Amino acid sequence: QLQLVESGGGLVQPGESLRLSCAASGYGFEYYALAWFRQVPGKEREGVACIGSREGATYYVDSVKGRFTISRDNAKNVVYLDINNLKPEDTATFYCAAGGYYCSGAVPNELETWGQGTLVTVSS
Repeated sequence: QLQLVESGGGLVQPGESLRLSCAASGYGFEYYALAWFRQVPGKEREGVACIGSREGATYYVDSVKGRFTISRDNAKNVVYLDINNLKPEDTATFYCAAGGYYCSGAVPNELETWGQGTLVTVSS
């Protein structure tokens, strides 16, 4: 099973861009589907982007299409989430997750492990 550690969160101004990283340790990174979720207090955790194993087909929830980009580097065991034109409503804790082999929409077909989360705050 993978262990996941997110980084890259922080305080950013509206309109700026940010790259979140999720470093994995453990065996078989390239065989896992990987996803980013976000959660704001009082709301359910929402899958926003998923990338399948191997060739890495990508899927996004409609609300982030065009601004969020998920990618993976199987040589480095890292999955990224690039967020452009950040908005105050993007403020959330972002979690990466791994499981299964493919994506079912913006989430992996299975969920096996989570990172601890990284907080993104968008404010002027």
